[in-house]
Amino acid sequence: MPLDHFVTLGGSGLRVSPMCLGTLTFGEESGYGTSPAESSAVLAYYVERGGNFVDTANYYSYGHAEKIIGNALAASPGRRERLVLATKFGTNTTPGDPNSGGASRKAVIAACEQSLRRLRTDYVDLYWQHFEDPFTPVEETMSALDELVRSGKVRYVGLSDSPAWRVVQAQLSAVMRNWTPLIAVQLEYSLAERRMEAEHVPMAREMGLGITPFALLAEGLLSGKYAQQSIGDKISVRSEMSGTA
Repeated sequence: MPLDHFVTLGGSGLRVSPMCLGTLTFGEESGYGTSPAESSAVLAYYVERGGNFVDTANYYSYGHAEKIIGNALAASPGRRERLVLATKFGTNTTPGDPNSGGASRKAVIAACEQSLRRLRTDYVDLYWQHFEDPFTPVEETMSALDELVRSGKVRYVGLSDSPAWRVVQAQLSAVMRNWTPLIAVQLEYSLAERRMEAEHVPMAREMGLGITPFALLAEGLLSGKYAQQSIGDKISVRSEMSGTA
């Protein structure tokens, strides 16, 4: 499907490419990934082919991914306005500081301001909570996100890697208080990981939420690049990480 065959995200009027450009591998600080020059070339190619949906996070390459994107957009005047730029909060970015991560009001607002500086932009089109924070009331998080939207620093909000019941809780807390509602959820999905089909898909349909899947090749497991032994080792590691047998 061509990248410029845009679709609306969830129940919103936000129009995005059917395939989003993920930037987990922008930067090499995590021990893998691509150089700033290569990353910028990938971004340019995606945009030239008609793509407009770019997803990153505050911890990708320890913040360097956001800087690479910000520098690339600053070097091409007018490109930022054409893109739907998404980033995420939640990861603790300062060891020893318990408030530099999570979904508290303090953490959410601080993370957003830091991302805006790295991205060299005044606003984020879509701001994701990266994962569930069991220590912060969902009402506090949704209130903080609503504040960011009303201040003009964020346009839309969503949840990533959250159980279906938490998504419903967050959405209802926003709707009942006239806060900014969620428009989408982001979840891992592939032939090797289909758990979202049981609850998340019907939940999203019922609540009018879009779904942006990631890891469609199961982190390379389905690409054919691993030998048989390596596949067994990778499945073992993924099972341990997900808590499955």
